[in-house]
Amino acid sequence: MNVQTEPKRSKEELIDKLMKPDLITGSEILLRSLLLEGVDCVFGYPGGAVLYIYDAMHGFSDFNHLLTRHEQGAIHAADGYARSTGKVGVCIATSGPGATNLVTGIATAYMDSVPLVVITGNVATNFIGTDAFQEADITGITMPITKHSYLVRDVEDLPRIIHEAFHIANSGRKGPVLIDIPKDVSAHKTIFKPVTEVNIRGYNPTVQPNKLQVDKLLKAIEEAERPVIIAGGGVVYSDASKELIEFVNATQIPVATTLLGLSGFPSAHELWLGMPGMHGTYTANTAIQNADLLISIGSRFDDRVTMNLDGFAPKVKTIAHIDVDPAEIGKNVKTDIPCVGDVKAVLALANLKAKPAKSEAWIAEVQANKEKFPLKYGDTETELKPQYVVEMISETTNGEAIVTTDVGQHQMWAAQFYKFKNPRSLVTSGGLGTMGFGFPSAIGAQMGNPDKLVVSINGDGGVQMCAQELAICAINNIPVKIVILNNQVLGMVRQWQEIIYDNRYSHIDLAGSPDFVKLAEAYGVKGLRATTKAEARKAWQEALDTPGPVLIDFVVPKGENVFPMVKAGDTISDMLMGDSE
Repeated sequence: MNVQTEPKRSKEELIDKLMKPDLITGSEILLRSLLLEGVDCVFGYPGGAVLYIYDAMHGFSDFNHLLTRHEQGAIHAADGYARSTGKVGVCIATSGPGATNLVTGIATAYMDSVPLVVITGNVATNFIGTDAFQEADITGITMPITKHSYLVRDVEDLPRIIHEAFHIANSGRKGPVLIDIPKDVSAHKTIFKPVTEVNIRGYNPTVQPNKLQVDKLLKAIEEAERPVIIAGGGVVYSDASKELIEFVNATQIPVATTLLGLSGFPSAHELWLGMPGMHGTYTANTAIQNADLLISIGSRFDDRVTMNLDGFAPKVKTIAHIDVDPAEIGKNVKTDIPCVGDVKAVLALANLKAKPAKSEAWIAEVQANKEKFPLKYGDTETELKPQYVVEMISETTNGEAIVTTDVGQHQMWAAQFYKFKNPRSLVTSGGLGTMGFGFPSAIGAQMGNPDKLVVSINGDGGVQMCAQELAICAINNIPVKIVILNNQVLGMVRQWQEIIYDNRYSHIDLAGSPDFVKLAEAYGVKGLRATTKAEARKAWQEALDTPGPVLIDFVVPKGENVFPMVKAGDTISDMLMGDSE
């Protein structure tokens, strides 16, 4: 059967068509509603319970869907799209195993406050609760890891639910919202009535701050002699980077950026201290331990930042916490000045009256530490060090690329040695630490930013968890540059087993991994390999000069460790400095 594809329309023509009160199915309502929400790419994988939805896509040229090779690839791609653009990421999967394959990605987004709308199919309403084929209670399964969820029982509710889901996902503390659509609901017809307003009883996030609390913060700053800011992912998610730079310049307070806060404050700024915590810089950790005023901005005092709380910031007199989620304030660390509100709104208000701290001597001290204890590694001409590769990528891209990472040693090296310039240029799994995230999230970032260079930095372990997505890079010519720091081992696990478990290495050998160059070529992607500095520079330049996707296998030493390092149970004063000691 030949189905004619509808021609592309102008934006105005499309909106006029989408808003028409036609008699259409729930599936068509879903697609229209997504387009009206401004969705320009959906990532998904079809199956029986969503076939009406996929049937509605057939011939609908205005609806852009990217078929991944695994549901987890779809949700990680939607996540990377959301983090890199600031828009809501959308993915679709079928019922049962399709839906449950999304769980890790939902938890990843929930932990890191990423706005997603996750659409799952379910069995027909009359089969729910009967253990029907491919039935799963996905709303129940994901209840602890979603901001909200809907089980749609009436097609009439679908336009309202979709509009509410986008509002909830992308307001207040952002996060994933799940919409579960039974198969019969996706087939039922009704007159489409677009919804443009939101009125959710009991949901009214605090955006604007209390002015008295902001005044208290500004007074504490004026009196402080050793202030430090810990800037987290909330700075990035609220698009508050400009406001933070203005605040820092006005108050003259040094800034440490958490893993998720990296890119929210430029690495080149003279008051940037680096990343704090387990693999943080000497300068950042020492500054926090000697601070008299600590200001958390969009950071939740995660345990990888604070380490042993009993020894965290022992000299601090005042702790201030700016966060849109009131539940985070005081949860881990006692807070003296709570500022509940959107980070952008709080900083904009603070900037109206911000004055410098008494920090001149303090700044000189931390900058001296920065010069005396820079991040460094034992470079050599005989081996290709992973830190060198990251430095090379940083220099050749001038810090302008969007960098995604998987999880492990390579993630920490990317955080330490890539110099970020622009907000939303780091995409990484922080709270959940999800291996397999890095590569598919790069695909989503590239789809959301087609004119930017996207570099995916991976380990040889994590990249194999979603390597099948190489297929869609080849088929769709998605020009992601896929970097593998290949040390033939589960590197971070090996490092812990070496340092904490007295060299008792257990089940970490990845020597049986595939030839990654041949794997890339099998999928139709160019593959390159480098084992020396000269080969690395040549291969990387070739990758940059290639218009399509390229995988580069950088073979690095097995025994290289990430330093500084703070062991679990120690304070951030107890840094193992490695080559710096």
